[in-house]
Amino acid sequence: MVLYPVMRHVVAPTARLIYRPTVEGLENVPKDGPVILAPNHLSFIDSIVIPMVIPRRVSFLAKAEYFTGTGVKGALSRWFFSSLGHIPVLRGQGRAARDSLDTANQVLNDGGAFAIYPEGTRSLDGKLHRGRTGVARMALETGARVVPVGIIGTDKVQPVGKVLPRIVPVTIRFGQPLDFSRYDGMQDSLPVLRSVTDEIIYRILDLSGQEYVDAYQKSAVAA
Repeated sequence: MVLYPVMRHVVAPTARLIYRPTVEGLENVPKDGPVILAPNHLSFIDSIVIPMVIPRRVSFLAKAEYFTGTGVKGALSRWFFSSLGHIPVLRGQGRAARDSLDTANQVLNDGGAFAIYPEGTRSLDGKLHRGRTGVARMALETGARVVPVGIIGTDKVQPVGKVLPRIVPVTIRFGQPLDFSRYDGMQDSLPVLRSVTDEIIYRILDLSGQEYVDAYQKSAVAA
């Protein structure tokens, strides 16, 4: 985890100085204790922007390809994401995906903050897509509250297919925490998981102002 102090104390202040992000509702993020952050996903840099603006450590799920590359590029990618505390997830592979969620749940059970993109991958068209139920299962299994997050502008910082970031306005809006304790013991109910997921997505929609598409986003090349 040697990279995290560098990100927190050097990279983050520099990035804030350059991009001057607008942050709203930061008081809605608990200073301690388990919490799930649930943002929309517009760009690769979303996983950097969120830790940049909140004063506590946040772990993310990251696609397994970031940890399995070969050569120098693969080694650097693996080191970078591991140092940030990101957890690899194999999309669509039941047991492996379950293991990743178990690891994420342990972060929450230890009182940490964890971020998961309900859409499952980044939006290729800038719209908010139907949420996958992993975020709901995580919330019900751990009892952690969910803070919806609306990210605006990062798709213009790093448009799909572009490598070099641009300096454009970015806004991050944190909504009020959602408590799903009324569903205790119902984490295996598919209708409940869908209901919880939809509630989270609708709160994100209010914050991001995106157009909603009631269909899953297909995996991006570099989510």
